Amino acid sequence: MPFIASIGTYLPCWGSAEQRVAGDDEDAITLAVEAGRAALSTGVSVEHVIVVSRDLPLLEGGNAAVLLAGLGLDPELEVVERLGGAPATLDALSSERPRALVIGVDLEPAGAAAAVTGMSGLQVRTAARVARSLPVRTRTATGVVHDYGDPRLLRERGLLASLAAAWVDTPTVVAGVDNDQAVKLCVGTPPRLPTLGASSGLFALAAMAEAGTSGRIAGVEQASLSGITVATGTAQVIRREPAAHPLPAGTLLSGGEIPISLAAYERAFEAKVRWEAGRIPGSTDLDFPPRYRVADDGTLSTDYELVPLPRTGSVYTEATVHLPVPGLRTPYSLVIVDLDEVGVRALARVTGATPGGVRIGDRGRLVLRRIAIRSGVPDYGYTFEPDAEDAA
Repeated sequence: MPFIASIGTYLPCWGSAEQRVAGDDEDAITLAVEAGRAALSTGVSVEHVIVVSRDLPLLEGGNAAVLLAGLGLDPELEVVERLGGAPATLDALSSERPRALVIGVDLEPAGAAAAVTGMSGLQVRTAARVARSLPVRTRTATGVVHDYGDPRLLRERGLLASLAAAWVDTPTVVAGVDNDQAVKLCVGTPPRLPTLGASSGLFALAAMAEAGTSGRIAGVEQASLSGITVATGTAQVIRREPAAHPLPAGTLLSGGEIPISLAAYERAFEAKVRWEAGRIPGSTDLDFPPRYRVADDGTLSTDYELVPLPRTGSVYTEATVHLPVPGLRTPYSLVIVDLDEVGVRALARVTGATPGGVRIGDRGRLVLRRIAIRSGVPDYGYTFEPDAEDAA
């Protein structure tokens, strides 16, 4: 019977209050990193990670290295990638041992939530599992979606039949369905959940933890159902849910893709995705990006160590680019960020703000985003997200 020590949630700033959409530089991994870092910000430690989604960017080659680097976790930690929706996430959560980070991620609507299990906290336990087959909507390996298009069948022979088979009491929250359906199926008034897939059950758990309520959460996907009972105890909830804004207008120029050099990708990976500078032994200076140095006697120093950089800073200077670039929506803004307390300045693209909306002196944080897709490979790096009061 696991305990939940902390819960983190993340919603992109784009879209509407009812439905968020991922930005051009966001995908399932960047959303997972945001939610996971929120859950880990309480100082809890983890020994393995489970990420659940139907939108993982790499189905071959794996996403573990980028996920662990973005979360700032040891690259030796076990990562399990599970394909699934709300039931799969609740299954993972209710069966995990302590010190696990469970993350659910969705892209339509967009959002992610994460929970850390511990030795104490908010107590949850498995309440039901029902695996039934009613493949109303399917997606092939090539991404082709087939929809049977019968919502009444899905509701009557899927959702309601599975609930009848699984539950003695009426659930407190139903995750995986829209709010109108959830209201009809729950006792009282359930919280409105921002997503409908793998993260929805964790958003429900966060709402119950904040309200201090107990009861049952049912996670459903077509005709499959899993449920947990939320009992006593408390968990810290950290939300990164900025106000919603419409996506800014822009032009996306197709063609002219820049091919990837996997040799260069590998050399730069640790410093770029873990946000680290290089320091030559015996020196106090930091180099970003890390690089070799030639000493006064002409010898080449190549044995630099990597040092984590601060993820906060202020804008030293800025520019907005209007010339279309293949693969980037234009216009877009670039800034040089003066990182806090280390004397390092970094060039970064601006995210989470309209182009031209950032000014010199604005404060913000460096966040992992998908910089580009090159030769089919997502290429990740850090962008500057201004604080809400500074973003225009």
